[in-house]
Amino acid sequence: MKTIEDLGDLRGKRVLVRSDLNVPLDGTTITDDGRVRASVPTIQQLADAGARVIVVAHLGRPKGAPEAKYSLAPVAARLSELLGKPVTFAQDTVGDEAASIVKGLADGEIALLENLRFNAGETSKDDAERLAFAQQLAAFADAYVSDGFGVVHRKQASVYDVATLLPSAPGGLVQAETTVLRRLTEEPERPYVVVLGGSKVSDKLGVIDNLLKVADRILIGGGMLFTFLKAQGHGVGSSLLEEDQIDTCLDYLKRAAETGVEIVLPVDVVAAEKFAADAAHQVVAADAIPDGTLGLDIGPESAALFASKIADAGTVFWNGPMGVFEFEAFAGGTRAVAQALTETAGFTVVGGGDSAAAVRTLGFDEAAFGHISTGGGASLEFLEGKQLPGLDVLDNQ
Repeated sequence: MKTIEDLGDLRGKRVLVRSDLNVPLDGTTITDDGRVRASVPTIQQLADAGARVIVVAHLGRPKGAPEAKYSLAPVAARLSELLGKPVTFAQDTVGDEAASIVKGLADGEIALLENLRFNAGETSKDDAERLAFAQQLAAFADAYVSDGFGVVHRKQASVYDVATLLPSAPGGLVQAETTVLRRLTEEPERPYVVVLGGSKVSDKLGVIDNLLKVADRILIGGGMLFTFLKAQGHGVGSSLLEEDQIDTCLDYLKRAAETGVEIVLPVDVVAAEKFAADAAHQVVAADAIPDGTLGLDIGPESAALFASKIADAGTVFWNGPMGVFEFEAFAGGTRAVAQALTETAGFTVVGGGDSAAAVRTLGFDEAAFGHISTGGGASLEFLEGKQLPGLDVLDNQ
């Protein structure tokens, strides 16, 4: 894979950078700026090299037309603060204002264009429509840098098609992410421990299937644990359950037993009367969840068990919270797993998405982890062994 240096002298060149600035907002307030901070080094590198930097990104899931709540305006303000220099914001993506701002950029200056997904061509399944939008973006620039790792699993105009039209290279973030994921898949230091949470087994089918071939231990928490408990014949009360995945979970348990992979399930859970921050709750055995209650976290014995299974790891990959960490009463399991990752001597990777948000929400020092990914879905698809269009197109340049 090329690097930015392979693009040659960038002074005076217009460089289109695909960043991942898809941050959570409360109104116009960014509640977690992790992805913005992760995007800064590549943008700064290009500006320092004298490039005229044109940043493009998406936010949320607008339906191919402008929606005020998905504007990148708050992100432009935060990006400017982090860079310590002005970031000019264009209120369109390929329209007259964007064209004027791009034309007016001087060496080392930076512009952010409005949300890519306000344009239907960005996510279109029609190759011609997508390419037409990519051509409009490419017309602004002399070179392209792909630095939005969180979207490299998408065949979208700004991720894939633009890279076929301009001299292209990955940015530092994409390079760092792929290096880490290759370390997880090619020759991980052992024991290799995988911690999986989140709400649904179906979201993790591919990654469990693939990791059963390489992991030594797989720890299961979050909402997905209840389908595994049901597969073992236990009642789960009103907990989240995917009936259509019970046989799949049984198959995973059988395969793990046959191949010597240790699947670790919780021994207790925190069961609540309802899904609410102030819900009455109790710690119960995982095989004795009362009818009418739902599990919202792994219990304290499970948290200690999981921590012990992480302690001697050579490599740990964690994706998905252990419970509803946004509610303090149900954050204990997620906090315990995060704490265990900070205490092991092994190489630790927090797999983006809700796990990364949990680390920051719960107040952990990000430097205590080996790597915090910006790409939840992209990370999982890489670990599933899938081809990622946004990486493949760079390899073929």
